[in-house]
Amino acid sequence: MEDITVTFIKADITSLRTDVIVNPANSSLKLGGGIAGAIAKKGGSKIQEECDKIGHCNVGEAVVTSAGNLNTKFIIHAVGPRYGIDNPSDKLLYSAVKNSLRLADGMKLSSIAIPAISTGIFGYPKDEAAKIITDAVYDFVEEKPQNLYEIVLCLYDDIDYQTFIKYSKHDHD
Repeated sequence: MEDITVTFIKADITSLRTDVIVNPANSSLKLGGGIAGAIAKKGGSKIQEECDKIGHCNVGEAVVTSAGNLNTKFIIHAVGPRYGIDNPSDKLLYSAVKNSLRLADGMKLSSIAIPAISTGIFGYPKDEAAKIITDAVYDFVEEKPQNLYEIVLCLYDDIDYQTFIKYSKHDHD
């Protein structure tokens, strides 16, 4: 197994060609605004139809669908916490990220892109979320996954990118 790379990029996650992208979902799996809205618009109605068949996903958990018309193979819908509402928020956010990574690895996928889960309409403070999300990623790397070798933290704008890059571990083994 080759070394796992963790990279931080500023991009539109719906344009990436990783094996799977993570959608910061709500527990009813309705693709509304933000990243989920972009996924629905670019990926087509098949994704929402699959979400409707699944029906529900608990906070901190993750489920998978196909990717419709997107350049990726699958979408993992990770339900992060609504800050100050779903508690303990830190553990639920960490769990949503870790469960997404484990799901991708278990599906024998080699690359995944993860956005700033819960920082949009769910109101999670970006700096806190960045630390929790990157901790979950680096803890997962320590578990020596079998298949995943590329983890991309995909941030949409300069503010998110600058916030997350503070928590990168360039020399992490």
